Amino acid sequence: MAVSLQVLYPVGPETRFDYDYYAKTHMALVAEHMGPHAVSVQAVKGLAGGPDTPPEFYAVATMIFENQEKLQAASAAAGPVTADIPNYTNTKPQLLIGEVIG
Repeated sequence: MAVSLQVLYPVGPETRFDYDYYAKTHMALVAEHMGPHAVSVQAVKGLAGGPDTPPEFYAVATMIFENQEKLQAASAAAGPVTADIPNYTNTKPQLLIGEVIG
């Protein structure tokens, strides 16, 4: 069964997020190190949390894997990806691993 890994970057009072670095440099690292194990990888920039409401997240990255073993292989290869996080944000990413149901 397919599984997903979502990485959510929450907005906070003293946090920062460099979208340009994230899109050009960090996502290239994701593609290089984790991408070979994934079915798909995408990142979304937060624009709003609803009508007239600022976003609660700077961005959300979603990676889909064929199965748990592929996710584990990607996680094992993710060292350079996680080490890069301080280069574009000081917020603490939240993770959600889930079963793809639709």
